[in-house]
Order: sequence, then structure tokens, then C-alpha cells
Amino acid sequence: MPHQAGGVPAQSRGYDDVYGSQNAPGYDSGYSEGRVYGGDSGWNGGQGGPPPGYDERPQADWGRRLKVGAVVLVLVLLVWSIGTYAYAESKLRDEVDLGKVEDRPEAGEGTNYLIVGSDSREGMTKEDQKRLHTGAVDGQRTDSMIILHVGDNGNTMVSLPRDSWVTIPEFTGSDSGNRIKASKNKLNAAYSMEGPWLLTRTVEYNTGLKIDHYAEIGFGGFAKIVDAVGGVEMDIPEDIKDRDSGADLKKGKQTLNGADALAFVRNRKQAGSDLVRTQNQQKFLSALANQTATPSTILNPFRLYPTMSAGLDSLVVDSDMGVWTLGKMFWAMKGVSGGDGKQLNMPTTSTPAPMGSLQWDMPKVKQLVSQLKNDEKVTVSSQ
Repeated sequence: MPHQAGGVPAQSRGYDDVYGSQNAPGYDSGYSEGRVYGGDSGWNGGQGGPPPGYDERPQADWGRRLKVGAVVLVLVLLVWSIGTYAYAESKLRDEVDLGKVEDRPEAGEGTNYLIVGSDSREGMTKEDQKRLHTGAVDGQRTDSMIILHVGDNGNTMVSLPRDSWVTIPEFTGSDSGNRIKASKNKLNAAYSMEGPWLLTRTVEYNTGLKIDHYAEIGFGGFAKIVDAVGGVEMDIPEDIKDRDSGADLKKGKQTLNGADALAFVRNRKQAGSDLVRTQNQQKFLSALANQTATPSTILNPFRLYPTMSAGLDSLVVDSDMGVWTLGKMFWAMKGVSGGDGKQLNMPTTSTPAPMGSLQWDMPKVKQLVSQLKNDEKVTVSSQ
């Protein structure tokens, strides 16, 4: 390495010595404000800055953004739907094996649901029983029974009065294994003897209709569902005051909460007869289905999840009935309330029957069953 005099090493020549200092006269790095590298052809001829009105930001590709957004939305809805379906299936109590029902009639056209409202107090606290005026009765009975026929010629809801005088056929107890002898009794006695299985057997024996699906809900679950959907709007035909059911309703349109709705469908004294009571039950169930089977409930998670949580864990169904089938049942009920079908009571006569029960008008019953079994338009009336 060269040394200067006195032993001090000479400075190595740096970048500036070779290529010229930035401060040296005539230096041009090629980068100057408002200029393009290597020339004077920048904005405004190298004078600096873009032309007036020019936006240097990249233009948005809205077509691509919309496509990506649509794909993401579809994926979110798909995942949400699958999750909701799986959640609902896990909550459903598919406890009734209709395969245990004996001597079943041949299946006809269409699908028949047996919809049962029981007086079960399962899961209810003493406060609930007091608020809902249910009392604390042991055992379990049917409070309402409806056959819903779904077919190509309109859907039909047929209420079966619980005081109907029918034959309860022979049956082998599903749990006890005991053989039950045939007897004459009120229809709701069948359920108290051997639950859903003997009730289904009794309905099939006395009508000749094969029941394809079974759905049952108790007092507490019924009230919870109504509250979960925010109440159900009903047009009450007259003032109702009934101490036993707790009904205290005024005539006119109003939204019934769970307690009021349960009182309305259970009211018997004010209704005047079991037949009027069953008509009220049909009206309310149709209104409930009409309100729940809507996009505003199904597509709104803030209404859907509370409804499912309130209802599905208290709804007992047959082992072949999934959420999809349950949904079809509700849509069919909604169709009936919308005029796409018919609502009636099982035809009865004025002939006195034992224990203050109701005697079916068998010629009309046979005609009704024939029309349902062949999926024909129902022309039979309750009277």
C-alpha cells in the first residue's frame, strides 16, 4: 500500500473520486425531483408533478371484486347451512320407533304425520308450572292430536278429539312386554297406557290410515317455541276468560306470547266443546307454522338458533324423521293456513257415547279416509 511521507498511509480512492462527487460541478445521478430516470421526459416535460386531474392510485377491478365477494358469500352460507343442519340433527329427539307398532295398515298415497301435543311437564320448574297454569300432574296424556296429510291434491289437517270413543286394540307393551287386551275407551287413554306406540296403533286401527311420521311436543316446549319466535299473531274471535287454562284474552288481533298461546289452545270451558277447542288448536298451529317457516326466521340466525334451541330438544319424533322431514311438515302446515288445503275435525255424530265422549260418524270417516288414502281432494266436512 503506498505511504505518504512520515509513514501515514495514503487515502484509498473512493466512489466519489472515481465517479465524481454528488457535489461536484456537472454531476447528474439521473434521479431528480419530478424526473424519470435517464432523461428529461418526466411529467410536464420534467418540470415535476403529474398532469392536473391524474390519479396515481391503481384503478379498482370491481368485476373481480364482485366475483370474489360472491364466492365468499356462497361459501359462508354453505358452511353456515351445514353447521346449522348438523346442530339441528343433534338436538332432535328421534325416540319413537314406529317399527314397534303392530298390525299396521298398508300405506296409501301421500304422507301422513301424527302431530301430538302432550301435557308433559318435563323440564318445567314449579315456577314454570305456576306461570303456565299447568299444575303438577303425574303421568302424561295427550292434549291434542292431529293427522296432517301431505299430498298432490292439497294438504289436510284432521283433528282427532281426545274424547273420541274408540277401540283401543290389543298391543304388546313396548317396555313391559305385557299384552294389553282390546277395550273401548277415550282416544287419549291410549297414550297414557303405552305412549306414542299404542296411540299410533289406535289411530291406525280406527282409521285405516298408516302413520308415516310422529311428532310430539309438551307444554313447556310449546311455550318456549312461541317465545323464541317473538310471539304469534292471532285474531281472537271473542273474549276468553278461563281459570283452568289461565286464558285471559280480549277479542281482536294480538300477539300471543308462550303463556297466552298455551292457554288459548288448552282453553276448553270457554270454547264450549272439545270440537271448538281442536279448531282453535289447528288455527294456532297453522299461524305458528306460517310465522316460523319464513325466510325472516330461517335466514336470520338471531331468530333461527333460539327457535331451534327452544324447540328441538323438547320435540319428540320418530326415528326416521330428520330435520328435513320436519321442515316439510311445517311447510305443509303453512300451506294449509295459506288456503292450499283443508282443516276439519274428524266427523262426529250427536249420538250419546259413554263417559261424555264423542262418537265418530263412521260413514263420513270411511269416505274421508278413502280420499286421504288415495290422495284425492277432500270433500268431506266435519258436520
